[in-house]
Amino acid sequence: MGETIKITMADGFEMPCYHAVPAGERRGGLVLVQEIFGVTDHIRELCDEYAEDGYEVISPGLFERIEPGCALGYSGADWERAVQIARDEHDWEQGLDDTRRVIAWLKARFSEIGGGPLFIVGYCFGGSVAWRMAQTCDDIAAASCYYGGLIATRFADEAPRCATIAHFGRYDSLVPIEPVEALIAKGHPTAQHFIYEAGHGFNSDRRKDWHPESADLAKERTLMLFRALGG
Repeated sequence: MGETIKITMADGFEMPCYHAVPAGERRGGLVLVQEIFGVTDHIRELCDEYAEDGYEVISPGLFERIEPGCALGYSGADWERAVQIARDEHDWEQGLDDTRRVIAWLKARFSEIGGGPLFIVGYCFGGSVAWRMAQTCDDIAAASCYYGGLIATRFADEAPRCATIAHFGRYDSLVPIEPVEALIAKGHPTAQHFIYEAGHGFNSDRRKDWHPESADLAKERTLMLFRALGG
């Protein structure tokens, strides 16, 4: 359904982004933020699925400056490379700025075509990005954040500016449940948190911790949130 386009970032870099447009009327726009593995087949499929739900979707290749065509696997050398990029090579603030740029691109496009409200969803690494956008960007109506490792450990104190939901797995080996419970205890009025009886990456059918019941419920909650905010 989708295709790769390029969007110019603030520094002039032409960032490849996967772009999927609904066949019928648009319910809204959606920025979908990748896992640490890049804009993989799984991420593109998610974009296509949300397009089928009525959203125009754009997924920026946030690691493209470092590794052009980044679409790594979930094990072995690919896993190690993904972790290396995310932890050691990717500029976090640059990535946030790139994400804002993509949100601005979609906002400008919708101002021309009348496409509806803008939302953001992110997975793993992208879950943390989506949470941070909810805290710092005024152009999105709602955010859905999947098992982002920095949500509860680095960005827990600040309440999101927009309606935000966060999804965590109780048995996530990468995102401990204790900081998540501490985050929930803060009671941010704009945020709602859901804990699933699952591990990390439960939304991906490519991963060993895939948990279809949790994935379906999280997607249902995400669409309910977007539709409650006009999408």
